[in-house]
Amino acid sequence: MNKSPLPKQFALDLSHPPKASLDNYLAGKDLALVSCLQAICSSWKQLTETTISNSDNPLNHRWIYWWGPSGSGRTHLLEAIQNAAHDSQLECFALKPSEHISWVRLEEGIEKLAQIEVPSIITVDDVDRLDERLVGALFRILNQVQASKNIHIFMSGNAAPASLGLREDLRTRLGWGLIFQTQLLDDDEKIQAIELAAKARGLVLSPDVLPWLLNRFYRDMPNLMALIDALDAYSLETKRAVTLPLVRELLQPN
Repeated sequence: MNKSPLPKQFALDLSHPPKASLDNYLAGKDLALVSCLQAICSSWKQLTETTISNSDNPLNHRWIYWWGPSGSGRTHLLEAIQNAAHDSQLECFALKPSEHISWVRLEEGIEKLAQIEVPSIITVDDVDRLDERLVGALFRILNQVQASKNIHIFMSGNAAPASLGLREDLRTRLGWGLIFQTQLLDDDEKIQAIELAAKARGLVLSPDVLPWLLNRFYRDMPNLMALIDALDAYSLETKRAVTLPLVRELLQPN
């Protein structure tokens, strides 16, 4: 069955979606991971420079890697961690394979971070896509994190550490902390997730919209969430409710 593409004008000019958080992530089968992250983020809110104690902060409370297929929420969770860190006024470094300068800046300052009493946070997305240079950088960063008591690192990739096409010493280190697998949502869970996203935007969908989308549109969550943003924008522009005729109209080829 042919899938309807997201219209270019709306794919490129989306409304502003709510920022990623653990509260607007439908945990589904990822409840253990989300509960762990919620506990860590809650602990940040309670910390001040005068109340921090690093003596009981083991590595597996600060070092987490999760893996799963595309569309399973890996990046959303990393962005939720970044936003939680910012809300707690903690320094956060978001590392991606395409942004080498961020890695350089972190390596230049990581020794100083290790000496600061306040926690600092590192996130690393798409570990499986790191080139040789960044593999070496991550190896050095992980050594610094291990030696510290106050640096937290959260990483994600498309496979378990042992199955990544990276050098062996880095694969071994990725497994030193907690490891979780993120799961794709089933259709009922996708509907719940989309309803949650629509509610966060104040968007009311007619009951027949979501089942139709799951049969006619791309089934992965990034495309479905992008469509919710597009529907939000189109509904505001046309001053019409989000009904099936409006969805079909939006998805008509240009």
